[in-house]
Amino acid sequence: MTVPERTMKVRRVHFGYPKGSLRRHYVGGDLIMSHVVAVLSATFPKGEEFFIRSVHHYSDRIADPELKKQTKAFIGQEVVHGREHETLNEALRRMGYPTHRVDAFVKRSLALGERLMSPATRLGHTAALEHYTATLAECLLTDPRAQALLGDTEVRNVLLWHALEESEHKSVAFDVYRAVGGTERMRRRTMLEASAGLLGVTVIATILSMLADPATYDLRRLAASLRALRRSPFLDRKVRARIRAYQRPGFHPDDFDATETLTHWRAELFGPEGALLDRLT
Repeated sequence: MTVPERTMKVRRVHFGYPKGSLRRHYVGGDLIMSHVVAVLSATFPKGEEFFIRSVHHYSDRIADPELKKQTKAFIGQEVVHGREHETLNEALRRMGYPTHRVDAFVKRSLALGERLMSPATRLGHTAALEHYTATLAECLLTDPRAQALLGDTEVRNVLLWHALEESEHKSVAFDVYRAVGGTERMRRRTMLEASAGLLGVTVIATILSMLADPATYDLRRLAASLRALRRSPFLDRKVRARIRAYQRPGFHPDDFDATETLTHWRAELFGPEGALLDRLT
């Protein structure tokens, strides 16, 4: 197979969270979404390491020079993602979110998975989870409602940068999977398995995190947050349909073209007057 050229750049960035710079419920004051984002952020460091190992395992079998180059960029981007989310997770932990417990659980779960799953299955899970991250990333980058949830905090900055790079490399793990002979049957199966794991961890960890938050027991606030969750852009019908599209015969992540979105956000964040130029190290 021949892989088309893609623009991918490893941006060495650094974000900071001085004490008091974030409100307790930093996602627009929303109770549930603040816990959901904290839980997802807590899964990233160990999850990114799993993705890197799964793709790197096949590095010697990648013949296409363009895909080999993209794989190196994918690994570089994921390394920085993991590092920056560790910094964010520590800030969230100081605010009372149990990010360290979620991190420890993900570490144990992935270690078990790596003992039980074949390398091809691990790569299938990686490609499937990359579809989730790319879908949510492009929702954030294209939907003003999603951007508005994050206000003007440093969390917004780190998530926009992360979203940009997730969209840039959304096809890499998938293309490696196909290049090394991954089957359509396994691709669909690993998506179902990855979905169950991701949704299970997110829902259960969010509930446990909220149970330790006194604001959860303000029933009016909880009810308002549940109503807002039903209208969340991240749960929009189009987002759900895009996730399900992975099961289509012959699916490829590039079926959802993000060229214009990437051009806009590269300029917005890292162009000559980019909002995050000062975060580059």
